[in-house]
Order: sequence, then structure tokens, then C-alpha cells
Amino acid sequence: MEDSSHISPMAIIGEGVDIGENVAIGPGAVILGPCVIEDGVWIGPGAQIGAPPEMATLPQNAAWAGDLQHAGVRVRAGAVIREGAVIHQGTYRETTVGERSWVLNRAYLAHDVLLGDDATVSAGVSVGGHCVIGDRVNIGMNAVVHQRRFIGAGSMVGMGTPVTRDVPPFAKVYGTPPRLAGVNRVGASRSGHSDAAIDALETAYAAGDLLTEYERREGPLNEFASALEPWRQVERLRPVSVSEEKRS
Repeated sequence: MEDSSHISPMAIIGEGVDIGENVAIGPGAVILGPCVIEDGVWIGPGAQIGAPPEMATLPQNAAWAGDLQHAGVRVRAGAVIREGAVIHQGTYRETTVGERSWVLNRAYLAHDVLLGDDATVSAGVSVGGHCVIGDRVNIGMNAVVHQRRFIGAGSMVGMGTPVTRDVPPFAKVYGTPPRLAGVNRVGASRSGHSDAAIDALETAYAAGDLLTEYERREGPLNEFASALEPWRQVERLRPVSVSEEKRS
């Protein structure tokens, strides 16, 4: 049952929107269905959630008039959507913001994007359609992620980076063109991985081995098996290049 005391009367909430408990919605926010806002979500002033996908082959339906189409949006528990952020409907799956993730001001998530848990999409970031972004990913301000790209769990993307290739787990990627420039050691450590496992991952990446064919084996890299499995299964994988400075 929604608690309307934290929902501004100046917010616009259309039909087909399911709002959980302890949700805050600021003035000028527009939320169109189908959409699920789970418990404890904070949505800032002027955020826009649930407009139709930007695809010429699909109807640009008037959801505010009860014309509900498309696959919806889901904002999972504890997520924060800051002011002016834009999140579009999915076409075949819900566009999803993971639990406790932050989508900062003026950020944009296009149709069918899956954003994992505890991730940060910084101010001004644009994420193209169909992208998959893993848990605990941090994307720096004004970065641009090309459609259908994959960013593995625990990775960091530098400010202003054009992400035109897929990013392996716990990588640090920045520059134009983007290059893999090491391992997010802090993020990996905070995720509970040992120094030995982090060293092994850094050695592999520095050698140009992005573990696209990794299978469980003896050794410390097994600690990253759960993050490497979805990376290994990406269809038509196009991995980012490794910085020459980092190659051993």
C-alpha cells in the first residue's frame, strides 16, 4: 500500500503504475504505465519514467490517456532516481533499475536497459537501448554507452567515455577510444575478493586475456566465476581493447 505523504501533489502518475511503500516522488515528476516502483524508492523533481521507446517502428502511445503499451519499467527497492532523469519503457522486457542503484540527474536509460543492483549511473550519462549493466558498476559523468553493450559487474567507466565495446567484470575503462586500463581493485576488494584473486585478474587483463572463454578451474580466479559467467555468455561479444601501457 503506497504512502502518499511523500508523493508531491504536483507529480503526474498515470494509469498502470504500481507504487510500493515509503516511496518519495518529487514535484513535476512524470511516471507512466506500465510501471512498477518498489518499496523505498526516491524519485526526484522532474524525473520522467515510462515514455514509449524511441523506435520508429513502435507506437508512440499516449499512456497519460490510458493507452498502455510496451513492456514497462521496474524501479527496484531502495533505488534513487534523481531530478531530470529519463527512463523509457521496454519493448520486450522491463527496463529495470536494480536495488539501491542511483540514476543521477539528467541521466538517460533507453528501452530494455537492465541496470544491476548497487550501481551508479552518474549525471548526464546516456545509455542506449538493450544494454546490460552489472551489479556495482560505476559510470562516470557524461559517459555514453552504445546500444546493446554489456558492462560487467564491478566495472568503472571514466567520465565522458564513449563505451562502444563490451566491458569485462571489475575493469577500469576510460579514454577516446575507450581502453581497458586496469582492474577496479577497490571495488573488487569491497565485493569480498581476496588480494590473490584481484592480482590474478589484473595479470590476465594486462596480458590481453579478457577471460571470454573462462571456465571454472583451479586457482584464485574462481572467486570471480559468478561475474565471469554472464560475460562469457554475451552473444556477439565485442570486448574493449586493452591499453598498450597496461600490456605486460
